[in-house]
Amino acid sequence: MPPARNAPPVQSQQLGQMEFVSLMAMVQALQALAVDSMLPALGRMSADLGVTEANQRQLVIGLFLIAIGLGSIIPGALADRFGRRRVLLACLTSYIIFTAACALSTNFIGLLAARVALGLFSSGLMVLPSAIIRDMYAGDRMARMQSSVGMVFMIVPMIAPSVGQAVLLVAGWRWIFGVMGVLGLMVTSWVGLRLPETMAPDMRRPIALRAIAAAMATVVTHRRAAGYVFGMALIQGALFGYINSSQQLVAEHFGAGKRFPLLFAGMAAMMAVTNFTNSRIVVALGARTVSHSALLVYVATSLAQLALALSGRETLWSFAPLMALNLCMMSFIGANFASMALQPFARIAGSAASVQAFLRMVLAASLGSLIGRMYNGTALPLACALVAAGLTTLGLVLFSERGRLFRPRAFFR
Repeated sequence: MPPARNAPPVQSQQLGQMEFVSLMAMVQALQALAVDSMLPALGRMSADLGVTEANQRQLVIGLFLIAIGLGSIIPGALADRFGRRRVLLACLTSYIIFTAACALSTNFIGLLAARVALGLFSSGLMVLPSAIIRDMYAGDRMARMQSSVGMVFMIVPMIAPSVGQAVLLVAGWRWIFGVMGVLGLMVTSWVGLRLPETMAPDMRRPIALRAIAAAMATVVTHRRAAGYVFGMALIQGALFGYINSSQQLVAEHFGAGKRFPLLFAGMAAMMAVTNFTNSRIVVALGARTVSHSALLVYVATSLAQLALALSGRETLWSFAPLMALNLCMMSFIGANFASMALQPFARIAGSAASVQAFLRMVLAASLGSLIGRMYNGTALPLACALVAAGLTTLGLVLFSERGRLFRPRAFFR
């Protein structure tokens, strides 16, 4: 795995590429586990803790995601000062501690408070892998590595609802947090034993509020990056809206029942295949070509979903294929948008990754929570959100690209 310019030299005891990809994926997947494993348990969890309003159960997911976004402004700046490895280990330790706090909660407010703390203090699990990858790679190769990580990462969303369902068959919902804690401990040990520091000492920067503000201003005002950051926030917000309401929409409204974890796993498996495909074609075709094409398909598919929802004849078997196709397009969009947004910021990769994650996650999680709360017993609110996200993102990309899609890769570099 050749180091990028200014990266520390690769030592023989460092990770090989496959192990590196797997480790980065598992770090990020702990966040996905904290969301998707909850889905089958939301009904039982809310009933046990005295929640009476159906949409209130979505707060277990929504507040956690918002907290990740709010907390993500900090880890990148810390990592630019102290190095990636040390900050990542602190975030992993926080994940274990606050997962235990969730398991021990005795009322719904206490559970929500623990979930917010879990999101805030473990937010680096989402931010730092991007900075670590940026330390090692650039350009389309960075996009390929992001896709490879995303492909392995998708294993967890594939199995997480089934893990939650399996735990419920033999124990209470609190044991889902126990499984999360054990996996968190395993990943922490893996990082502690195997991950070297990827940031060169001469790239370290002091922590200063002015520097963080400057990094935020730079990211927000950088035309080539801003459209992709905010566009991805909208696409991700629509995804979070689906996740927030999926248990009610798919399991209850469409009648999937106990088949819900299997359907969720099937869609996640298709996303994993998409990430694999992207990792194989992005270097040859370019991140712009792949992601812009996927965005156009996403818009067309969203319009088809809206038409079907308005017809009043939508069923599980007409909803699921279109939703799966849209999720696949999100996979093509996500890794490539993230790479293009981070590409201009090699010298402040940690701070830029934090700022971008902060902006993306706060907007996406807030939007996702709003979409979920709009659930009215049909798929119409979600379909409207998908169309709005797709068309607005297309406008933002055109802004970043000065009105022209599919620019040559020379412009990217």
